[in-house]
Amino acid sequence: MQDITKSALLLLILLNPFLVIVYLFDAIQKLDSRRFRKVLLRASLVATLVFCLFALIGDAIFSDFLQAEFASFQIFGGIVFLLIGIQFMFRGPLAIEMLRGESCHLAGAIAMPVLIGPGTISASVVIGKRHEPVTACVVILAAVSICVFVMMCLKWIHDVVRQKNETLIERYIEIAGRVTALVVGTISVDMIMRGLRGWAEKFPG
Repeated sequence: MQDITKSALLLLILLNPFLVIVYLFDAIQKLDSRRFRKVLLRASLVATLVFCLFALIGDAIFSDFLQAEFASFQIFGGIVFLLIGIQFMFRGPLAIEMLRGESCHLAGAIAMPVLIGPGTISASVVIGKRHEPVTACVVILAAVSICVFVMMCLKWIHDVVRQKNETLIERYIEIAGRVTALVVGTISVDMIMRGLRGWAEKFPG
């Protein structure tokens, strides 16, 4: 049970609903609660399916199809994640808007790169290695569900608070974005180090 909790927390920390809600601030402002919930559920469904796929056959995808080491993906993913964190630290929400672009298919744009990224894919592969297939999928579904629930609650809080104090929301976005960027940077460096250790184990002695 402890391993299951640790795995769910790993994915949930990487999904980080408090950071994702900052990434989606423009969508939160433009969409009403019903539309936002519909788009978010579609995006989370796509993300869950992708995470489960990598949990079940992630190793085969890297070793057989791509013929590459998973450690290489961890290093590359960590670098990409690090660059996103650095951009968000200095540019704020504009960083993710540049990555997401002006997509008419908002659910797909939220699914990638906001939910589906190097960190969450790596976590899915790790979860798949730790647990049986059914357990791994349940862990992933639980983590994504918690993330979506928290974001829906934050959307509701935003709609309530915005009517009274919009300046407070803007201040939260600024502070939360830069604080969570530190978390993103820390996780990305850890991914790079794990990848380097994985490669080092290929060449013992």
